[in-house]
Amino acid sequence: MRKSEVRTQIAGVGIIPAVRVSTPERAQFAAEAVYRAGIPIAEITLTVPKALEVISHLAYSLPDMIVGAGTILDKESARRCVDAGARFLTSPGLVLEVVEYAVRNDVVVFPGALTPTEVIAAWKAGADFVKIYPCAQVGGHKYIQSLKTPLPQIPLIATGGVNQKTAMSFLMAGASALGIGAELIPREALSSQHEAQIHELARRYKNIVSAARKELSRL
Repeated sequence: MRKSEVRTQIAGVGIIPAVRVSTPERAQFAAEAVYRAGIPIAEITLTVPKALEVISHLAYSLPDMIVGAGTILDKESARRCVDAGARFLTSPGLVLEVVEYAVRNDVVVFPGALTPTEVIAAWKAGADFVKIYPCAQVGGHKYIQSLKTPLPQIPLIATGGVNQKTAMSFLMAGASALGIGAELIPREALSSQHEAQIHELARRYKNIVSAARKELSRL
């Protein structure tokens, strides 16, 4: 899958499940559950034990799924993740060597940023999207809106504080996509392997994205 196709699918789906769990088995279950729920995207963070093995397994067993790597803090980690099959790279902050590696190797990248200066720096470095993290602590959807006003050309991913109550507001404020972790993949569903619960949450979030985009198209 080419970089442009990965970027288009991320923007189209509008939901990036973040898998940050305590075991590789739970990570695999979570990623496969959201895939079967109709969200063919998963970010496996490097805080997951044996994260590279999980990424490699998912990339091989689900070739039409966009498996990415999160919490990438240096170029060597980025290289290992891409070698394992990651199709996008993301970080909680702006790590320029990771962005530069992704740009050179034609891999989708969305670094974290918070201030307007960081957002602009990430975009100028070649980021495909810029992940605003943590959103909730700095004003939630109103902060996204305040960034989009002077920077409408930069696609933003809202992460941190996205839940069923706030998701619509983030999208209406201008977020291109939502990064969602435990609010989509709750701990209790993982511990009991209750896939139906994840499917129901995925359905709700997909409906929110659809409703927001319909509303925005009318404006």
